[in-house]
Amino acid sequence: MSDNRYRMVDRQLVRRGISDRNVLDAMRDVAREAFVDPGFEAFAYEDEPLPIGEGQTISQPYIVALMIEAAGVKPGDKVLEVGTGSGYAAAVMAGIAKSVYTIERHAALEQGARGRFEKLGFDNIELRVGDGTKGWPEAAPFDAIIVAAGASKAPQRLMDQLDIGGRLVIPVGAEARSQRLLKITRVSGTQFEEEDLGGVRFVPLIGG
Repeated sequence: MSDNRYRMVDRQLVRRGISDRNVLDAMRDVAREAFVDPGFEAFAYEDEPLPIGEGQTISQPYIVALMIEAAGVKPGDKVLEVGTGSGYAAAVMAGIAKSVYTIERHAALEQGARGRFEKLGFDNIELRVGDGTKGWPEAAPFDAIIVAAGASKAPQRLMDQLDIGGRLVIPVGAEARSQRLLKITRVSGTQFEEEDLGGVRFVPLIGG
């Protein structure tokens, strides 16, 4: 399905303004059909989210690309992802960054993603089941953090795990229909800058 991947990148990403070469190359390389549920392979490169079980979805390709580009993920980075899901976004980031740490609260999804990473040979992804709102303190600080679920506000514990200059990309809003995708950059030990990247719709972020 490599032709479909190239077509997806050209039609869904480049035409809609995704320009980061690292992101485009990684999304050409990662076989999205390997990250969807059986029976959905034919729809893997459609511009829409797909169900993956546990009430979760694999985001549409454009949203994955938008969030990774917004987070400024680049070679050499250490990245944290909250909400592993099928593992697709983590795999894309693993094609760019030095290391990816990803947290999934559903054990069944974590097991599925782990199997895909092993089968496809991704050796720079650390994965665990847990409360993503707490982050991964022992691996911090991170150059970038991406949260694939909507929160009422950005968790302070995640912001505190950013390196200076690090970027957090997270959907924020009291309800799904009012979510905004925010980019929060840590400019000093106590100062953060915020940028609104537009409206999105994600499943809710759940944590303690």
